[in-house]
Amino acid sequence: MAEANWYVVHTYSGYENKVKANIEKTIENRSLQEEILEVRVPMENVVEMKNGSRRTVEKKLFPGYVLINMIMNDETWYVVRNTRGVTGFVGPGSKPVPLSEAEMKPLGIRTENISVDFEEGDTIVAVAGAWKDTIGVVRRMDFGKQTVTINVEMFGRETPVEISFAEVRKYR
Repeated sequence: MAEANWYVVHTYSGYENKVKANIEKTIENRSLQEEILEVRVPMENVVEMKNGSRRTVEKKLFPGYVLINMIMNDETWYVVRNTRGVTGFVGPGSKPVPLSEAEMKPLGIRTENISVDFEEGDTIVAVAGAWKDTIGVVRRMDFGKQTVTINVEMFGRETPVEISFAEVRKYR
């Protein structure tokens, strides 16, 4: 099987989230979860001063661009290229070029696979990130995205939460 790489797709400015949603819907409809692994609109937190008050807002890191982790073949190329709002892949001519390790590092995208010592049904604890010190039972594991899904009680009900493999460990 071919290897998945990160590609950059150019979109109409302001359509990044819409393109992401459309591609994710197409992935689900055509059962392409094994070929198109992840779609991202890179965001960054920026502190703004407005009317004398400071507030943190999320801004797009690359307006007009969407990152896609996918196995490039005729079908996946066609699906992404013909999504409403997409103007094309970034690369010379009509050939999409995957991002290199050096280009991906500043984006915080990991390419190395993290091996874990737990599986579905095991209890884990978050050791970093927004869910630090949260304990939960593994409901689902996504090795492509390197994430685990646990249920967390919020507002009196169980809510699924996705956490990176790098931020959790097996609860002893």
